Amino acid sequence: MDPSLLRERELFKKRALSTPVVEKRSISSESSSSSSKKKKAKQEHGGSSSSKQNSDHSNGSFNLKALTGSSGYKFGVLAKIVNYMKTRHQRGDTHPLTLEEILDETQHLDIGLKQKQWLMTEALVNNPKIEVIDGKYAFKPKYNVKDKKALLRLLDQHDQRGLGGILLEDIEEGLPNSQKAVKALGDQILFVNRPDKKKILFFNDKSCQFSVDEDVLI
Repeated sequence: MDPSLLRERELFKKRALSTPVVEKRSISSESSSSSSKKKKAKQEHGGSSSSKQNSDHSNGSFNLKALTGSSGYKFGVLAKIVNYMKTRHQRGDTHPLTLEEILDETQHLDIGLKQKQWLMTEALVNNPKIEVIDGKYAFKPKYNVKDKKALLRLLDQHDQRGLGGILLEDIEEGLPNSQKAVKALGDQILFVNRPDKKKILFFNDKSCQFSVDEDVLI
């Protein structure tokens, strides 16, 4: 073969061997790595966006909780008012009050107009423990008893109708200075303790008391 052709062949082999095939793979690998990084960056961006959305949902949940808390505060004010009206009734202050007077005495003059409207048109009007008298509000106990004589009459009526006794806590709710009145009645009433430790008052009908001769029982 012609020497010049041989040299060209050898040069061609050298060039072929020196072709950067591995380098191309490396570049391809780097390109793949770069593409992977871009995908990862997009995923991270998407993740941050998702986190932001989750944060928004969290904010929505917080607002809902805040709304629930507002509702809880509203009913908390109502409960405080009812308890206050009960306490003042028990100490003998049975005259009705305006809403402003109630809010003043319960230290809730700073409540909003919507809450005041709710108290006036719904909460207090529909509460079974509150009665409306000429636009004012008073406590409404289960048994409206004014003094010890009224209590004794009430217990007597229950006894005659076969209704039994009355819970002491119901008497205490409606009778001002109830402990003093109950103590003053002495043996005219009887106490019975229920299994749950609640006390029941009964009228002590002394006309039903009689003695029996022991000889009759033998």
